[in-house]
Amino acid sequence: MQLEQTLGLAAGMLVTCSMIPQLIRVFQLKSAREISKFFAILLLMGMLCWIAYGIYLNLTPIIIWNAIGAVLTSILLYAKLKYGK
Repeated sequence: MQLEQTLGLAAGMLVTCSMIPQLIRVFQLKSAREISKFFAILLLMGMLCWIAYGIYLNLTPIIIWNAIGAVLTSILLYAKLKYGK
């Protein structure tokens, strides 16, 4: 595997996995009051743009980690809508 692809996979993993502790906390506390709905929507839109960019340029790490990130962000947005009151 080429160095840039390895670096891209590692960077994507670290950034994407950074969201997991926040999701766990939101569901444990059943509170997402501190999470901005606007933030979650913008983040999701940005990740969808990154996926399109990755597909266009055939960049596997960009596609993989942004797809996973989009799923995690969608879960966060769901939690915001459910527990954000």
